[in-house]
Amino acid sequence: MTTPDQDTGSDGTGAGRAACGGFRNGAVPLGSPRHRTDPTGLYRELRRDHGSVAPVLLEGDLPAWLVLGYRELHQVTNDPALFSRDSALWNQWDHVPDDWPLAPMIGRDHGSILYTVGEQHRRRAGMISESLEAVDPFVLKRYAEEFADELIDGFCTEGRTEIISQYAKLLPVRVLARIYGFPDEQGPAIVKALNDLTDGSAGALAGQRFLAESVATLLREKHVAGGQDVVSRMLRNTRGFTDTDVTEDLMVMMVAGHQPTADWIGNSLRLMLTDDRFAASLSGGRHSVAEAMNEVLWEDAPTQNVAGRWATRDTSLGNRHIKAGDMLILGIAGANYDPQVRTDSSTLTGGNNAYFSFGHGEHRCPFPAQEIAEVVARAGIEVLLDRLPDIDLAVTAESLTWRQSPWQRGLAELPVLFTPTPVYGPAY
Repeated sequence: MTTPDQDTGSDGTGAGRAACGGFRNGAVPLGSPRHRTDPTGLYRELRRDHGSVAPVLLEGDLPAWLVLGYRELHQVTNDPALFSRDSALWNQWDHVPDDWPLAPMIGRDHGSILYTVGEQHRRRAGMISESLEAVDPFVLKRYAEEFADELIDGFCTEGRTEIISQYAKLLPVRVLARIYGFPDEQGPAIVKALNDLTDGSAGALAGQRFLAESVATLLREKHVAGGQDVVSRMLRNTRGFTDTDVTEDLMVMMVAGHQPTADWIGNSLRLMLTDDRFAASLSGGRHSVAEAMNEVLWEDAPTQNVAGRWATRDTSLGNRHIKAGDMLILGIAGANYDPQVRTDSSTLTGGNNAYFSFGHGEHRCPFPAQEIAEVVARAGIEVLLDRLPDIDLAVTAESLTWRQSPWQRGLAELPVLFTPTPVYGPAY
């Protein structure tokens, strides 16, 4: 990728990597500390300095384009023929080291639905959507409330807890495990594996292996016993896809369904505990939960940036020359703040759902999956506020910190205080 902001390599390939580890003319490494401390300010400065499509560098000084414009992001996600999801098109693979840390996210040979295109993608997406559509929302809500109460029972007598690690990061995956068909006794181990995987910790690879093995075992069992769960429905209508394909897709579904939902819970609770507009309704007024959740999808979307799309031919986007094989990063958060569509960034978004937080186009998050995430997140927040009506921050709002990630937006911790209450127990 050759841009006015980056020199070509000495071999003339136009790799665009920065010399001596420096960054040319404001090209920002995607993953700088600003993504944690001030992402809104960072995206505003990138838009000011580079326009709606900004040059960025991934780990290893590998170049990409960050699409910050709302209209440009709509164009990219709405034109899969020009901006493909096929990562094999990337023109930088010759420069990617074997131990590249982003390989699990931007791999060359991923076999999941994330990287399929065309008719194959549509058939695969249909298999997933149909299996999720059959989830009864009332049953789903009951599951979410049941697990929420179980988790709250674990700390409600203490008078204090840390919401992210003790609640938000535990709830979504327990619900998903049940509706997918895992036995409840496997839930805690799956929770640990999935959180290790999404945290990128030392146990990430072990977590990935455990999750893959657990899903493969579940498929073998469901081939024999069947059931009314998501996995059984997928196996009854695979549309020609193999068990390996289904395993890959289930792992994607679990990761995509868990971490963003956990961050949606945490980010919404942070807003409700730190913003006076919501303080009066913490002990009632169910509409405030929905408003907080909607505002978070605009202001602190759990998914900030998505990799990616790859240009199938030379083209132009946002006054930039995009070469065939260039990678484009979907700047979800940047587009949500685009001043051309939000002329007053302080204006409340109300019931406006035109955010990009679930993506757009044929590769957007399937609508049934969005509904499942919303039911689980809202139930989790409501049960917590019902059980602990005087919950409050245990630290100042200014001392709360965010995980350092250019991809996800979520709190590192959310410590709270409340009046101790008795457990509900299994027979309430």
